[in-house]
Amino acid sequence: MLRARPFHLGLLLAIACAPKTTIPIGTHPHPAGSPAAASRTLLVLLPGRGDLGEDYARHGFVARAHAEAGVDVITVDAHFGYYADRTIRERLHEDVLAPARGRYEHIWLLGISMGGIGALLTAEKYPDDVDGLLLIAPYLGRRRTIEAVMRAGGLAKWQPPADLAWDERLWAWMKSTDTPIYLAYGTEDFGARAHVVLAAALPKDRVLTAPGEHAWTAWTPLFDRLLDEVDELTPPE
Repeated sequence: MLRARPFHLGLLLAIACAPKTTIPIGTHPHPAGSPAAASRTLLVLLPGRGDLGEDYARHGFVARAHAEAGVDVITVDAHFGYYADRTIRERLHEDVLAPARGRYEHIWLLGISMGGIGALLTAEKYPDDVDGLLLIAPYLGRRRTIEAVMRAGGLAKWQPPADLAWDERLWAWMKSTDTPIYLAYGTEDFGARAHVVLAAALPKDRVLTAPGEHAWTAWTPLFDRLLDEVDELTPPE
């Protein structure tokens, strides 16, 4: 009898225990000011695994985005269940981004950890929905895919295979897209090996690092720096 690998067993258990999804996906709008002084930019915050959208508010991200960039914010309860049933892209498009297009000139996605891959998945499938990405310590796919890009000598030299897996498709998209991607991560993050690979393919002024692990204590100061340095969040009138 074949014995399932521990990784596969863990993945199956995680999927089986995933939270139930809802239609529409849960959202929490946080306008920056009064309707008369409405922002032209919306920042959509996607949480990491184990968090919900309002954890961003509890950690001060919403208040900082209002104070430093003057943007409207919406936090999204994009939990693991939407990734397990592969509906994260459709729910974000149908419930959040498409409705917002009639109201905002600019829509940016920010994702931490699992939320980072959610932002990438959505921008790749619905490029007209998204004007830019802020990725903080993002999950970037399987180890085998990261190592293939590394063996090729980096993303610029990597040639995507003919039959693309889901994460290979994302790396192929990152290789060719004009969508602005900003990457921020802690240098002691367990995913830093993958982050370094992506960082090498991005303009230097779109990569921020700081000491720290995969935790809010690293992500919060990195977000502050993103607000200072991403001029596209507050385009001129």
